[in-house]
Amino acid sequence: MSGQNRSPEFGFFPTPLAAGQLDLLHQVQLAEQVGIDLVGIQDHPYQWKYLDTFTLLPWLAGQTEHIRFFPDVAHLPLRPPAMLAKSVASLDVLSGGRIELGLGAGAYPESSQAMGAEARSPAEAIAALQEAIGIVRQFWRSPQPPIHHHGDAFQLRGVKAGPPPVHDISIWVGGDGPRMLRLIAGTADGWISPGTRHLSKDELLAKQADMDRYVVESGRDPSAIRRITDVSGVITDGPASGWLHGPLDHWVTELEDLIAERFDTFIFWPDDSSDEQIHAFSEVAMKLRRK
Repeated sequence: MSGQNRSPEFGFFPTPLAAGQLDLLHQVQLAEQVGIDLVGIQDHPYQWKYLDTFTLLPWLAGQTEHIRFFPDVAHLPLRPPAMLAKSVASLDVLSGGRIELGLGAGAYPESSQAMGAEARSPAEAIAALQEAIGIVRQFWRSPQPPIHHHGDAFQLRGVKAGPPPVHDISIWVGGDGPRMLRLIAGTADGWISPGTRHLSKDELLAKQADMDRYVVESGRDPSAIRRITDVSGVITDGPASGWLHGPLDHWVTELEDLIAERFDTFIFWPDDSSDEQIHAFSEVAMKLRRK
């Protein structure tokens, strides 16, 4: 299926290195200045070189004005859903509605278990994710009576939800296996694909076709699901040397192809995270917005 129902958006994916927090802030502020829409921050709490995502996000939001943020993606095994819902809603309030929630079942299980996460099989992790999505949405519907939840993965015993977010936060879920795609198709507001660093163009489009099929099987319209992908590579002055390795016009053409397949949100993960690359990607975004 092809077609496009929403204007494309463009984001930036900086690496949250603790040793480079001022450079990180500078690049996020630069991304805002040149018209980038979103910043996605990966969430790997067990990575000792990285700042904690849910401490970093409010620090960045407090020093920007318009650009939006999302965890790309929140690591559910170490982020209990009720606490995650409260953290994201609070950040939405403090940022003036500039937060979306990217969420995943949890990569690197041995590393998260080393920090105290519960061991789960792949099937249990996916079931826990589906349970968590329901809890998060219920938590955001405050004010309401105390919430009781008695599930296989999570228990809530009369928690009072709040504060509510100031806008309708979207839940974008990352994953690409058949069970994850079916979950996303039936419950999520958006799909975060593994991205071009991990998939070839043909593989990415095949996953997109799978997603369309699962969405239809779930009884939803494929246009209801936002399609987000990291786009990794380098924008050069010379001729193209591969997919997403080439000049501005090469990038515009390649992303146009993805837009035609209903991808609508592109998170730039450059091979070289320099100011020049951010400026160049903003030019790609400007050209695509004009089309």
